[in-house]
This record gives sequence, structure tokens and C-alpha cells, in this order.
Amino acid sequence: MAEPQEEKTQEQAQASPATPLLDELEKGPWPSFVKEIKKAAEKKPAAKDHLGLLELSYHEKIGHWKHGGIVGVRGYGGGVIGRYSDRPEMFPNVKEFHTMRINQPSGWFYNTKTLRELCDTWEKYGSGLTNFHGSTGDIILLGTTTENLQPCFNELSEKGFDLGGSGSDLRTPSACLGPARCEYACLDTLDICHNLTLEFQDELHRPMWPYKFKIKVAGCPNDCVASVARADFSIIGTWKDALRIDQEAVQEYVRQGFDVAAVCARCPTGALTWDAKAGELKLEAEDCVRCMHCINKMPKALRPGKEKGATILIGGKATIVKSAFLSWVLVPFMGMTPPYTEVKELLRKIWEWWDENAKVRERVGELIYRVGMRTFLKEIGLEPVPQMVRQPRANPYYFWWPEEVK
Repeated sequence: MAEPQEEKTQEQAQASPATPLLDELEKGPWPSFVKEIKKAAEKKPAAKDHLGLLELSYHEKIGHWKHGGIVGVRGYGGGVIGRYSDRPEMFPNVKEFHTMRINQPSGWFYNTKTLRELCDTWEKYGSGLTNFHGSTGDIILLGTTTENLQPCFNELSEKGFDLGGSGSDLRTPSACLGPARCEYACLDTLDICHNLTLEFQDELHRPMWPYKFKIKVAGCPNDCVASVARADFSIIGTWKDALRIDQEAVQEYVRQGFDVAAVCARCPTGALTWDAKAGELKLEAEDCVRCMHCINKMPKALRPGKEKGATILIGGKATIVKSAFLSWVLVPFMGMTPPYTEVKELLRKIWEWWDENAKVRERVGELIYRVGMRTFLKEIGLEPVPQMVRQPRANPYYFWWPEEVK
């Protein structure tokens, strides 16, 4: 019985190259991407060579991938990222290792049948390696050849999938699961994301801008898609009226020994206070900034208001030309009812101004930082309001536009 075991060990040794540095990443209680690549390497030569190239990168402390620009399929300029190894003579099976971004369903809802079909297609045309999901939100299919791109795309299209965005275009809009699973959702994130994706197909598939543009939709200020840190344009669910308080439920928290005063102490603006004598939670509604802290701590007693919509933010991004930016408020409150005409018109105004004025690879937040929020607001036709203030003013002087001086 020992011989088959020896044969299996030999097969595994042939499938996976020696990777002493990567082997370290398999140790510990957490899942390991190395372990999964090794599984794929038993069946796929591309995954096997990928292991070898990655081990070389760890050994030499240098990346061995070079960006090949946009490699597209017929009619689409975006959605496929060209990747090539700079060591094709050592690892011929990853000479071409293109990545396909596939447009995910809103909220990332799949059934098992769909997932199996997706994986079967990728087993046929690619390395078998996937990333569920990329930072933008797409399904990431890692590693295929140029000749396999078109047939893979064709088969995915027949199964109802489309390419996402890549390059200097609109990246695939993404949204949290919203009202499908979350009681705090202040808007229908799934419908908004789907609607905007259908509306802006041209912007998604045909790169035409100075750089990328990301839209993320969060159902409430908890922002489970991290739009403030990652999206050029954030749509975050909120409410316009006062926070709803169930005083009887608050009393039940107190009877169970919950420290309501500690929750109030962490209210960033002091809008919420606990009157111990009266046994009442009090709210200064005009001071509430809708941070969700109190709701998260006392979900049975506190609820968002009834007049719901969205706050629109602009400019979030990671470090590229300038440092990382967290987005700041552009529209404090906007009603969000289908077909979302107001937000679509605002997006088109922003894109037109950004496209006309940005440098190459300059995100919209970086452009606003360079020319000033005052110029940006004038160009897109928005009146300044206090909620737009990102930080206190350092310059004590204010200059009027010439046409405003009487």
C-alpha cells in the first residue's frame, strides 16, 4: 500500500516547484492563498508557473509582473487587464497572465448553480485562480492567454455575465447588500447600483477619461463598502429628520445593566444625552451627524429617521498622484427614487468638468484639491453649504468672483 502513496507524492512534487519562502505563508491558523494555488497547480501549468514566479519574487524582493496595458475583447476597451511575466524563459506558462474583471451582481448575491458555471468556464479558459472579490467589487479571474480572452468572454456572456471596468473608465459600481439583509438600509442599494450600471455602459466599457472613477453605494452611514476611503463618488444612505427613540426600549436596556451614559459620552457632537433622573434619552436633532454609533449599540431602542435619502460624497481614493484621500460631503441630502435622475445628472456634470481639466492619471479628488473646491462647485453649479467644509480654513482672506462684486 506504500507504493501508491509514494507515487502521489512524486506527482505532487512535479506539480509544485520548491517554494520554501511561500511555504511559510501556509503556517498558522488562517487560510492560505499559497495552499489554494498549490491545489490549482496540480491541474494547471499556469498555476504551477505562477507559484515559481511568486517564489522568485519573494527571494529577489522584486515583482516580476509587467503591465501590458489594455488587452480587450471585441467592442470592449475595458474589463481585461494585460499582465505579462518578465521571466518568460523561466516560466513559459505565465508568459501571458491576463486578468478579467467580471461585473458582479448587486450585493454579491449568487446561487450555487451560477458559481459552478462561472468556475467551469474559468477552468476551461484560464488558470483556475480567482479572487472573490476585487477591491472594486468585481469577480477577478486571474490568469489567461490572449487567445483565450474572446472565447472566455463569449461563454460568460451567454451565461449572463458582463465585463466590469478597468483602465481609465468608470469602474464597476458596487453596493452593500442593503435592504436585502440589513434593517438599517436607508435606500435600495441593490436597485441603485444595478440602475447606474445599466445607465453608464458606455463609460464602463470604453475608456475615455484621464483616469479611473469609482462609484460605491452604502445603505447607511456604517458604510460597509468602505466608500469613504475607496470611491470617487459615494452614495451613502441617511435620513433627513430626527433619529427615532423608543424610550421604553431604552429603559429595558437600563434594567439589564447596559451603560446608556457611556454611549452618550461617545456621541461625537454631544447630540445625545442621558437624563438619569427622568430616565430619558434626549436628542438635539440639529446636532446629530448620523454616525450610527448609538444605533449600533442600542439597536432595539434607536432607529434611523423616516425621511430617507442619501448623502453624496466626492474624492475618496488610495495613494496615487497625491496621498490617500477620504471623501468629503458634496450634497448633504438627496432624495433617491427611481430612475435617480438627479444623481445621474450630477455625475455627468462632474465627469465633463473632470475630463476637461484633469491631468493624465489625476483622480477627481486630486483635481479638486489642486484647483480648489470653490472652483469645482462653481463649474458644476452647486451652491456651497456648511456641510461641504472638509477642514477649518487656514487662509483668512476670501476673494469674490468678479461677477459677484456690485
